[in-house]
Amino acid sequence: MIAGVDEAGRGPLIGSVFAAAVILPSDFDLPHLNDSKKLSEKKRDILATQIKEQAISFAVASANVAEIAELNILHSAMLAMKRAVLDLNRQPEKVLIDGNRIPPDLPYPASAVIGGDALHPSIMAASILAKTARDKEMYDLDQQFPQYGFAKHKGYGTKLHLQAIEKYGILPEHRRDFAPIKKWLVEHGG
Repeated sequence: MIAGVDEAGRGPLIGSVFAAAVILPSDFDLPHLNDSKKLSEKKRDILATQIKEQAISFAVASANVAEIAELNILHSAMLAMKRAVLDLNRQPEKVLIDGNRIPPDLPYPASAVIGGDALHPSIMAASILAKTARDKEMYDLDQQFPQYGFAKHKGYGTKLHLQAIEKYGILPEHRRDFAPIKKWLVEHGG
């Protein structure tokens, strides 16, 4: 009953940061399981469905833009990870968290594992669920605001995204304390 935990969306200029916690059975059958960053979007989507079907328990949680503004992105990612672990419908015996930090006040024994998304299947599975949830938020935003190109750049500070901000302004979902957004606000009296 080991839960793997990972987050997605710390770097983008817009939207929530997501985290997932996954407890896999010992006999899971996920032949292409890997770190989400090493998989195509199509493979991630297929694996996300398979993970949800096979997991003993899984949960996806997030911290929104207001929480990111209040807490900062690191603490918001920790909050999303803690929420994901607490949302599991089975209590883990141990929690393995990708990275070098453990969210404060976790009620279970936990270890931080640097590079864990390349080492532990449960963390790989969590990375996939967090990334696909984050991508869904970007696709939803793309439906509302197609001129920004969120489906292409997923909210990262790409040239296309920065050009769209320059042309159309910022949205309420933009992270106002991130440098390019802060700069735009200063330049445009926001």
